[in-house]
Amino acid sequence: MTDDFAKVASVADIPVGGRKLVEIDGVRIAIFNLDGELHAIEDVCTHDGGPLVEGEVMNEYQVQCPRHGARFDIRTGAALSMPAFEATNTYAVEVDGDDIFVEKPF
Repeated sequence: MTDDFAKVASVADIPVGGRKLVEIDGVRIAIFNLDGELHAIEDVCTHDGGPLVEGEVMNEYQVQCPRHGARFDIRTGAALSMPAFEATNTYAVEVDGDDIFVEKPF
């Protein structure tokens, strides 16, 4: 693994349908396990800074901000509904054995 990634969890920490909040270099990142695929997005609603890791997962790949209902695509970070207009950041995820690594924010 390169220096561009940080070890954040073990595979067992995030079962299918699960999620985990991690912090890398002061950035809060939510990791979601969608049907066995891990995705990492910045844990911030671009509307008002709400914690996406606490939101409801809908339609298999969307997370709804618990504050005002904005939805984001967990796979791409795209804002899917108002009041959010801007995407949230996404980060690459790599699995090496039992370890989960997430791309460091720059």
